[in-house]
Amino acid sequence: MCSILGAGKWVSFFNFDWKAQRWNLLFLIGSVIGGFISANWLQSDVPLNLSEATIQDLQKLNIQFDGNIAPSQLFNWDFLATGKGLLIFLGGGFLIGFGTRYAGGCTSGHAISGLSNLQIPSLIAVIGFFIGGLVMTHLIFPLLF
Repeated sequence: MCSILGAGKWVSFFNFDWKAQRWNLLFLIGSVIGGFISANWLQSDVPLNLSEATIQDLQKLNIQFDGNIAPSQLFNWDFLATGKGLLIFLGGGFLIGFGTRYAGGCTSGHAISGLSNLQIPSLIAVIGFFIGGLVMTHLIFPLLF
């Protein structure tokens, strides 16, 4: 999206021919449609069976477990309307997009395809993903909540 909007004029990192890879836009649209279908028509009414230890860890972060896959305390329009919520959603989206572009692929692509092909860059990327996840979970997330 940054390339489409012209960010390549100012930052060479975003300067590439996005028109040659239009399939990426179809993939994005399909992901959004698939998420919508999943969220609206493929959900079960059975509450999530989460371990008691995880529920206690969430409570330490002031997040109440409500039986849903994503805590409705965080994933709702009211939270998004707050400054903190908007910053988390926009900042997280930017970091995911930037990280995917910078790493040359997504976490699943590197972990499944790259590692099965014994690619050293994919191994480095996967190690980085795990370290980033641990840092986020144990250091940054508690500071935010």
